[in-house]
Amino acid sequence: MSKLRLALLAFLIGLSVPAGAAPVPPPPAAAEGKLRVICFGAHPDDCELQVGGVAAMWAARGHQVKLVSVTNGDIGHWREAGGPLARRRAAEVARAAQILGVTSEVLDIHDGELLPTIENRRLLTRLIREWHADIVMGPRPNDYHPDHRYTGVLMQDAAYMVTVPYFCPDVPHLTKNPVFLYYPDGFQKPNPFHADIAVAIDPVIGRRLDALDVLGSQFYEGGANGSAALVPADAAGQEQRRRDVRAGFNRRYQGQANRFRSTLVQFYGAEKGAQVKYAEAFEICEYGRHPDAAELKQLFPFFEP
Repeated sequence: MSKLRLALLAFLIGLSVPAGAAPVPPPPAAAEGKLRVICFGAHPDDCELQVGGVAAMWAARGHQVKLVSVTNGDIGHWREAGGPLARRRAAEVARAAQILGVTSEVLDIHDGELLPTIENRRLLTRLIREWHADIVMGPRPNDYHPDHRYTGVLMQDAAYMVTVPYFCPDVPHLTKNPVFLYYPDGFQKPNPFHADIAVAIDPVIGRRLDALDVLGSQFYEGGANGSAALVPADAAGQEQRRRDVRAGFNRRYQGQANRFRSTLVQFYGAEKGAQVKYAEAFEICEYGRHPDAAELKQLFPFFEP
């Protein structure tokens, strides 16, 4: 390497690394034949809600999956807020990760205050590189919640920058761009969600629902828009509330199977696709690598011949 190139690299690292911080070592390569997947959600429950089933299926096959909450969720409750709520929600997603067999991380950004800044672009870029990701997932940037929208924007912004050597040069760039995927939603403007792949999660639906059960602050208690009325005082009422919440999620993933039935048939065939009861689906982002149907089946190794 020339002296000029070395000097430029040192200058850029100085701009990107906080004072006193050591450069991050090269990320570990995936084990032979194993995938590395990183999923972003705006709050501590979003990844678990959107991709928990497929995450559990990847993990069961030895692939490495990380669920990242980009904010700490510290205003996402009707009764409590601040540090105590952030700690509670971090503990909830850590427990959910144990159930799913994955890794979780909650970033220390205030709930409701996420912005698509250059600092946050660097943050997500570093996380993707450090994980040495083959697949990156996140929300689409059209959504009712600003944190959801900006998580999608930041993921999109990283979709090229992860390959640029002198952007965040303290973390080695990726020489192969990951496949970037969106979670499903129901928003129609400016463009509706399109399912490029749908996966049957029937084999893990019990564990998938168990993981949502432990996110009590958000679902059992109703999160930011809940109230004391949702939490019965008696044990029988509390148990019924838990059953009702779980049944609601059971219907959610049944609904996704029906909504994306044609895509399930495309990947499983007419007979098996028609029998799928629970599903998750994803759309390929235009800005990352564009896998063909054969590669999609390698990235989602759940389709029997």
